[in-house]
Amino acid sequence: MSSGAALPSSVERLIEALSRLPGVGPRTAERLAFHLLRTPEPEALALAGAISAMRANTRPCAICGHVSDEELCRICRDTSRDLGLLCVVEEALDLVAIERTGAFRGRYHVLNGALSPMSGIGPGQLRMKELFERVDAATAEGNPVREVIIATNPSPEGDVTLLYLQERLGTKVPSITSMARGLPFGADLQYADTVTILRSLEERRGVE
Repeated sequence: MSSGAALPSSVERLIEALSRLPGVGPRTAERLAFHLLRTPEPEALALAGAISAMRANTRPCAICGHVSDEELCRICRDTSRDLGLLCVVEEALDLVAIERTGAFRGRYHVLNGALSPMSGIGPGQLRMKELFERVDAATAEGNPVREVIIATNPSPEGDVTLLYLQERLGTKVPSITSMARGLPFGADLQYADTVTILRSLEERRGVE
């Protein structure tokens, strides 16, 4: 997107950067850029500093893959969590959506996506190996996972991922379940309301 000579190059660069954000089109990017121009300098610099600090200080949790500012995320450090209950999600934002319900007290595993053969995304591009190793290690340590909830999105990619995990984990874990489908097909878990997620979690069913 370009406004020719109408805008300084620094503003053009900011608009272009903002327009790459999810859900932000060219017009919204322009409005955001001009809002930042009008914002008092301390506020604008605070925003820039927060983005810089986030990039510098966050990393994937060494166990579950969630966003963390330490080696282990807060959930994996929480000793009150049920070690035998594991919820597998596509993205960290899906984890956040489930946590918002306050109903799940197990642990998580973030795949960083879903299987998509048409796009060349196979098990090797996701955190599948880490999941299988985690389940095996829990069994070897005498704290086996008794249930894996596969909370992939209701989409073709999510369904392929669910079936693949069910096949691979079926001999390792006594119970493989999936969330009830309270979401429209093609919707993302991270955008669902809390009541829908809670009901889907409470009414989860075995994977056949």
